Amino acid sequence: MTESANPVTVLDESHCWDLLASQAVGRLATAVQGIPEIFPLNFVVDGESVVFRTAEGSKLVELVINERVCFEADGWNDDGGWSVVIKGTAEVIPSGEEHDRAEALPLRPWIPTVKTNFVRVTPEEITGRRFAFGPDPLPEFRYGKRPV
Repeated sequence: MTESANPVTVLDESHCWDLLASQAVGRLATAVQGIPEIFPLNFVVDGESVVFRTAEGSKLVELVINERVCFEADGWNDDGGWSVVIKGTAEVIPSGEEHDRAEALPLRPWIPTVKTNFVRVTPEEITGRRFAFGPDPLPEFRYGKRPV
């Protein structure tokens, strides 16, 4: 990477969905009464939404109290990394045809627990960035020294 090259690239929406579909693990951020929570979870991309399974518990309660959520997934290798963030709403998928369709998705619990609730995160906004790794351009700042 040249010194003038920007190590951060903004990704278009299509590329964001492709990257999300390449991953199985993400994080769901919720907030109730001003207290944020973050939950790691496995997920699948379903069209232009993210679907995950959950058991009864705090995550499900928080989604019912406040449907506004953020979802994030990322990936990296030796050359760089990426991050995609969805800001949107989460809703429990009700019984019926849509629930049956969610059951058919390649989404299984990681641990042997009963997770009968499917939740869909629908974006209002999806953003992504790719990061090119490289050397620190001003390593002297890391040690409190100013460049001469």
